Amino acid sequence: MSLTVLVPDDEGVAVLSEIARVRAVRYLWGEPTPPEAADAEVLIPGRHRAGPELWDAVPNVKLIQLLTAGAEDWVGKVPDGVLLSTCRGAHGGSTAEWVVAVLLSIYRKLDVFAAGQRERRWDRQTADTLQGKRVLIVGAGDLGQHLRRRLEPFDVRCTMVGMSARAGVHGVQELPGLLGLHDAVVLMVPLTSRTRGMVDAEFLAAMADGAVLVNVSRGSVVATDALVAELAAGRLRAALDVTDPEPPPAEHPLWAVPGLLLTPHIGGTVRGGRSRSYAVAAAEIAQYAGGELPNNLVRGEY
Repeated sequence: MSLTVLVPDDEGVAVLSEIARVRAVRYLWGEPTPPEAADAEVLIPGRHRAGPELWDAVPNVKLIQLLTAGAEDWVGKVPDGVLLSTCRGAHGGSTAEWVVAVLLSIYRKLDVFAAGQRERRWDRQTADTLQGKRVLIVGAGDLGQHLRRRLEPFDVRCTMVGMSARAGVHGVQELPGLLGLHDAVVLMVPLTSRTRGMVDAEFLAAMADGAVLVNVSRGSVVATDALVAELAAGRLRAALDVTDPEPPPAEHPLWAVPGLLLTPHIGGTVRGGRSRSYAVAAAEIAQYAGGELPNNLVRGEY
């Protein structure tokens, strides 16, 4: 018996067709689902959203395999008994690379020198350096480990924080005593009931003067108004790849507040990213097809 998997594009069909005992079936968003959907046991969502219409179309689905590391759009919305697996591990490298890039840009004043180039102004000035900085990485999973490996060659001293303490990792309850000791705080946590709004006015006030907040997780992890207040006062700096709201309306203060480097949720959006997503998805589905649970199952942390 083969395992029928609904796949949203030809690249996915090609990758999954290499797995023994798997039949990959292409479906198109906005068109009637193929006849095979009635028997499909695995769904890789494209632009689909969780809801009754989707479950009616795939009545026998047992596993939702996401192509993203975040699962907040699906948690609590799948029928009882349906497994949910993420694509954790696919985008860690590129996301960590974005963090290194923005920290280098902030410390080396690349925005200042780019403005000088546009204005044909040769303005030499001393910049800061990433060397020797103390960086607090909040989120000690795949993303956090990728970032640590990339920062340490710059002679950065990294401190890891996870939801619970373990060897080499501080617990999240230790954050109040750690925030003021670091030059930069990088958020790499999933959006869950525990992390939503965790970076509030009290959290930001505990950060050192002149420190940099970097958010590459989800916008709702940060209380936007509290961050804008700190940036407007000039006490903190920040780099955001995600915002709340996302995207910010045209009149939102995030567009003009000083000390902010803002990018449009592209930390993991790089050439080859889709292929890396499908490599992880294929491994998860192959494990499921072999009678084992996928490694990236969402297990109640939301």
